[in-house]
Amino acid sequence: MSRYLKPAQQARADGTLRRVGFELEFTGLTFAQAREHVRQALKGAEKPKSPVETSFETDAGVFNLELDWALLKQVSKEYANADPTPDWLESLSRAAAIIVPIELVCPPIPLDQLASLDPIINTLRVAGAQGTDDSIIAALGVHINAELPDTKPSTIQAYLKAYSLLQWWLVDAHDVNIARKVSPYVDLYPEEYIDRLLVQSDANLDDIFDLYLTYNATRNRALDLLPLLSHLDEQRVQEKVQDDRIKARPAFHYRLPNCEIENKTWSLDAEWNTWWVVEQLSADSSAIETLSRRWSSMSRPLLGVNRDEWVSGVDQWLHERGWL
Repeated sequence: MSRYLKPAQQARADGTLRRVGFELEFTGLTFAQAREHVRQALKGAEKPKSPVETSFETDAGVFNLELDWALLKQVSKEYANADPTPDWLESLSRAAAIIVPIELVCPPIPLDQLASLDPIINTLRVAGAQGTDDSIIAALGVHINAELPDTKPSTIQAYLKAYSLLQWWLVDAHDVNIARKVSPYVDLYPEEYIDRLLVQSDANLDDIFDLYLTYNATRNRALDLLPLLSHLDEQRVQEKVQDDRIKARPAFHYRLPNCEIENKTWSLDAEWNTWWVVEQLSADSSAIETLSRRWSSMSRPLLGVNRDEWVSGVDQWLHERGWL
């Protein structure tokens, strides 16, 4: 039986199962080593793009593996057809592997098949892959790209409210590494945004766009909505955030989890199951209303909501509901 919990809303608008994509950042291996081990684990048809980028076509979809350094990727593309590959480029790739993470980007996987990713994790772990604790520079993590059940404004708003009410609790639940906490990549939504979001009712897409982009016009959010908003209206997003790294898709881009791939007791399902709490809350409008009222009652002029007190109360509330 799969250890990946099933969310309250499992189907997309067309009746098919929702899908989830994962991105893993790790070090400890050269790109060549990682490439060989991923190839063995996936047994898919490889299509190299450059000395530091490759993809594997499998029945589950296309997996991409790359050294996550824009400059090196650009130089590698220029020498992609060079035979032999320049020695200096190989040396640069090996040196970069010390501090620059390798990223494995998995395709969207149906909810009932998420456990199919576990063997890949195990293969990389045995090979010597290292995660978050191995780098105080790169702030390595796991990204979860969860498709929405649909893109109705009411659905998007419910998820935003659920996440916003839980974001402080999620930081503790994931035990987010200190280096990642102080990095800009997983910044939380500002309290002023949450205050305005929680009193917003029956929002249309214009309301969602306007409020989100007023307070979160950046990719550096623990729950990055820009890919979803770009899927709905790319031009509108680019007018506020001119960044070609934003990849439009009908999914959230959730960045909070650490990547502890070197730890035998760590697994992707634990990170997914923590996000699952957001899934459950987003599907329960009365629970959202209850926590929203509690947030409002605890908000103090100028000081806002006491974080420790809020997290403690939410944790107790989640246990009472049987979600933990």
